[in-house]
Amino acid sequence: MPMMFGFSGQRRQLLEAELRRIAAELPRLGALRAYLVGALPLGSVDPETELELLVVQPTDEPFHRRADFWVNHLRPRVGTRFLVYTPEELEALADVDPLLREAQRIGEAVIG
Repeated sequence: MPMMFGFSGQRRQLLEAELRRIAAELPRLGALRAYLVGALPLGSVDPETELELLVVQPTDEPFHRRADFWVNHLRPRVGTRFLVYTPEELEALADVDPLLREAQRIGEAVIG
């Protein structure tokens, strides 16, 4: 397979542009806080790198359905994964949930 030089830089720019677009909409749609997690804040970008956003939002939806709201309203232009927690879950699980611990350790605050 041929190697493409400079692709990670292009992918990073694409992801960062989409992050700015999404971040501008998050508060209007009810997000209280949001953190960028995953490969991007670690600087590890490859052709499959997606945006991974941990969103804090009041909701009654079950955990496995919460991302649907964000996908439907924001229509991401690149692969994007939304991990949605309520404020109560954030407080109760901050020390035990691996995703929340990662957000505290390496996550970049997008809003909040």
